[in-house]
Amino acid sequence: MTISPTSQKSARRSIWRDPRKLVDSVARSSPARLALVVFALVALTFTLLLSLPLSAADGQATPLHDSLFTAFSAVTVTGLVTVNTAEHWSFFGQVVILLGIQVGGLGIVTMASLLARAVTRQLGVRSKLLAQQGISTGKLGEVGSLLRTVVLTTLAVELALAVLLVPSFIVADKSWTAGLWHGIFYAVSSFNNAGFVSHPDGLNGFADNLWILVPIMVGVFIGSLGFPVFMVLMATKFEFRKWTVHTKLTLLVTTILLIAGAVIWAIFEWSNSSTIGDMDVGEKVFHAVFASTMMRSGGFSIVDPSASSPVTLLATDALMFAGGGSASTAGGIKVTTIAVLFLAILAEVRGDSDVRTFGRTITEGALRVAISVLFLAATLILVATGLLMAVSREPLDRILFEVISAFATCGLSVGLSEELPPFGKYVLSALMFAGRIGPISLAAALSIRQRRQLYRFPNESPIIG
Repeated sequence: MTISPTSQKSARRSIWRDPRKLVDSVARSSPARLALVVFALVALTFTLLLSLPLSAADGQATPLHDSLFTAFSAVTVTGLVTVNTAEHWSFFGQVVILLGIQVGGLGIVTMASLLARAVTRQLGVRSKLLAQQGISTGKLGEVGSLLRTVVLTTLAVELALAVLLVPSFIVADKSWTAGLWHGIFYAVSSFNNAGFVSHPDGLNGFADNLWILVPIMVGVFIGSLGFPVFMVLMATKFEFRKWTVHTKLTLLVTTILLIAGAVIWAIFEWSNSSTIGDMDVGEKVFHAVFASTMMRSGGFSIVDPSASSPVTLLATDALMFAGGGSASTAGGIKVTTIAVLFLAILAEVRGDSDVRTFGRTITEGALRVAISVLFLAATLILVATGLLMAVSREPLDRILFEVISAFATCGLSVGLSEELPPFGKYVLSALMFAGRIGPISLAAALSIRQRRQLYRFPNESPIIG
């Protein structure tokens, strides 16, 4: 049975006239594309809110390039800023930023799925497809349980952090209202790896206050692991043999990068008087661990990154690029991507035909995705760096640092974001958006059609290397 061209055209017209049918059609054919559109619309909504005179402390409308940059930075949980958050924005503006961080951390498609479930009392196929795109689960059957895990874990951890931080800020700020606000703000910002600060000088004024710095550091670390890891840990009650390969790789590589980052940062900053050179040994070690935790996505700093040595900046570039766990509030290409690529190289060196780890074989599809993520991420960074070099006379190391921080949604800055012309700020905004969506999801969303091959060509290997 064939369908006439007239019937096909009539069906297409019907879809475009009925928004619900259009959304259903896009959700089924390309969830990534619908997720990208929803994400962009939400980010633009927060841009509009921050452009209102009410959002600025001086009552004047904020220029579009600054309000858009801040909105995209909040929704992508990055933390880069072009204006001082505490001084430029009013209390209303800061609340908008905090809401943007919370929405972005939970995941915009996750929020959309939860709203759909609240209205319809059930999670339909369309909502499951959207949520699957946002929380990176391979099975539609896992969506409901993972959504509950996302929400409950987020609220529980943020509440626990707020309980720890509020009393400390009340004492430090000598004000109940200020302490309550700052405690909640930093609890949300830290768990979501956002890096936004609500004090004019950031955390510099609390560099010796472990009651504030430790909870923030712990919140960033937990948030960087990813919701799939939380679900496995809660389901298996920390029995290692029951963990998935994803969970094992995430925790192993995260621990390795945390230790390696602290050691490298300490070695190259140990004698740097502009950072930690004049501190005692205990303070130096703590600063190294704090910096290593923040370099992969947290974005908070208690020393000026621009005062670091060139080698430290290069190491920070690498750690920001690596990022945190998949389906987490962290950015970067993700630690599992690093793990799969390393295992593939190791298998090639050993002469193994398969990529194996923890008694499992890594699928060829996973390896292809890892290679694609690496290549697309490097391409985005290269293009953005070139564009900023064309509009700025800053040295390459500063530009590259800011670009990688934007793509990895990290938030560490050498101060370049606020110095760039409007075009440069738009470039970094687009890069933050692409980094939060993810290179593969972005490519899938922008693809014209989804291809399914029904045949294969004969095999032949070109010469590599």
